[in-house]
Amino acid sequence: MPEPIKGSSSRYMAGIDGLRALAVLAVIIYHLNYDWAPGGLLGVGIFFVLSGYLITDLLIAEWNRNGRLDMKNFWLRRARRLLPALFLMLFVVVAGVAIFSPAQLETIRGDVGAAVLYMSNWWLVFHDVSYFEKFGPPSPLGHLWSLAVEEQFYVIWPLVLALGLRFLKRRGPIMIITLVLAALSAILMAVLYEPGLDPSRVYYGTDTRVFGLLIGAALAMMWPSRLLTTNISQKARMTLDLSGLLSLGILLYSIWNTNQYDDYLYEGGLVLLSVVSAVLVAVLAHPASSLAKWMGCKPLRWIGVRSYGIYLWHYPVIVWTNPFLAEREWMAIPGAVLQLLASILLASLSWKYLEEPIRYGALGKIWNLSNKAGQKTKRLNRVLATGCAIALCVTYYGIASLTSDATAGNVTQPTQTVTETKVPDKPHGPEVPIVEKKPETVQKPATPPTKPKNEQKPTNNGQKQKPAEKQKDSNASKQPDQKQEPIKAIGSGKGITVIGDSVMLDVAPYMEKLLPGIVVDAKIGRQMAQAPDVIAQLKAKDQLGNRVVIELGSNGAFSKGQLDKLLQSLDDVEQIILINSRVPKPWESVVNKMLAETAAANPHVVLVDWYTASEGQSSYFYKDGVHPNKEGSQKYAALVASAIAPTQPEKKPEVKEEEKAKEKAKEKAKESEVEETGQMEGALEATEETPMVEMVQ
Repeated sequence: MPEPIKGSSSRYMAGIDGLRALAVLAVIIYHLNYDWAPGGLLGVGIFFVLSGYLITDLLIAEWNRNGRLDMKNFWLRRARRLLPALFLMLFVVVAGVAIFSPAQLETIRGDVGAAVLYMSNWWLVFHDVSYFEKFGPPSPLGHLWSLAVEEQFYVIWPLVLALGLRFLKRRGPIMIITLVLAALSAILMAVLYEPGLDPSRVYYGTDTRVFGLLIGAALAMMWPSRLLTTNISQKARMTLDLSGLLSLGILLYSIWNTNQYDDYLYEGGLVLLSVVSAVLVAVLAHPASSLAKWMGCKPLRWIGVRSYGIYLWHYPVIVWTNPFLAEREWMAIPGAVLQLLASILLASLSWKYLEEPIRYGALGKIWNLSNKAGQKTKRLNRVLATGCAIALCVTYYGIASLTSDATAGNVTQPTQTVTETKVPDKPHGPEVPIVEKKPETVQKPATPPTKPKNEQKPTNNGQKQKPAEKQKDSNASKQPDQKQEPIKAIGSGKGITVIGDSVMLDVAPYMEKLLPGIVVDAKIGRQMAQAPDVIAQLKAKDQLGNRVVIELGSNGAFSKGQLDKLLQSLDDVEQIILINSRVPKPWESVVNKMLAETAAANPHVVLVDWYTASEGQSSYFYKDGVHPNKEGSQKYAALVASAIAPTQPEKKPEVKEEEKAKEKAKEKAKESEVEETGQMEGALEATEETPMVEMVQ
């Protein structure tokens, strides 16, 4: 277990390492996408408060000892503690990608450079890479944004604190200024946050996340660890432990019951949780706290000591192994356990053979030994220099040879332009880069497709074609197979409007065949926040029917206020059909829960449960598990049409016409009977008159 390095005046606080363990486990569970811990991202906020407290506590202690801050020594200590493990992880990631996934090399060039410079968060912001809404293979370095925020704080904060200690002298005014800066950061987050839109900008930004670090720094000024003592009253101990238990309970409840799409998080919630974290840190830092002893138990302490390495390694492990596990549903839980164990194992090896030796001066010892070795020094230096040069060349070649326009999570591809709806041979969604927030082309309202006279059999269904081939065979390869039974219309689609995203683009052709005349307006990347504008445009064109189908949620969550606003814009509509989502992303459960609650609360709203209908049906989807293939699109269309078809007004005239036809047939039958009767009577009269004439004659 770690102890203060010899010569240091700091006190080891085991409970703090226990809190580190809790925080890193919460983050890992969040990245594993488990529904029972959607608030695991709050672990990052706990780390921020911890870092702000510990760093400021060390800096103030140094100032009190020496009357100055040795910036060079502070930054060298930080580099010695953080860089070795980071560089090792980066080297392994680059090598692993180069060997096992060369195509992904294009996506990590900028990530690696940003990670080395501790600018990952701003790299992601400027390249519009979402932390929450990701399709396609994510970058194995996407988690380094939080370390960038901390390192930027480590560079700037000591300078600011030194100025405050030199000119303001007392801790009180410095603490007030620190809290004011924290408040400004929190206000900026609330101002920049737009409900219902992707919150990645305010989540990544140093300016909008530094309040957690500053709250921890303010705590260090009022609660310095070196002044805390076990000599307190029993009542104070109870108050201390009760405060700690309450704050721990609030954090655990928030991790269990909060998700990243809750508006309150960005409108003050994260600030309040940072304050709660500060209370817990204060309790765990106190030597008289019983909770600190419980949180400092050996298992938690062991994990907490290695939490930095575990955080570094867990995301690459998850990113690299998820594709394998996704194809084996039975391995969901065992796979998650193996991912966690692999992360801990890699972090443990890094700690034992790299971080801990360097922490205790291994580099200095090697340098001293090399100086005493005489002539051997030159040889050793040559060997070391040659090895470093080779490593640098390999790393540089692996990074510098990549294209410069790669993003942190996705390969940029040409934007797909959709001008008409046809049966797709591959999903629409993955063809558009994640970084593109506002797709350029709007899907026009669909009209019933005309079936070509000489329909050809589709080729390479579900596989990528070259652009020229795809365009050439667009009318042939995108039509249903002739060998299958033709899709028959079950009613008229007049008066029905569908608003959707890329999933609906795949389903639209089958909807049109089942319900001819239906209007479909779908666009890649569409969000719920954009739906009211689409509805307004359809109303202006007189294309909004009295039954509206909403298929949105595949690209991210939305707020209850946005959904309510959408329903209000459809007040004059006879029926609203909401379709839930199947998307293996963190927002899936959030979206589906909100849609179900809304449908239950509104009598004129119907929920189509695509999530349940497609459960366990991997044959319905392309590899992304989101966009339905031909089989899935047919099932999807039939499910939606069944929710609409019973209310078709066009069926009533058909029934009346049949009845009229029967009545006409009856009338004709009666008329024919009357005619036959008349003919028979005439014939009888003729036979009766003939003998009389003869007799007269």
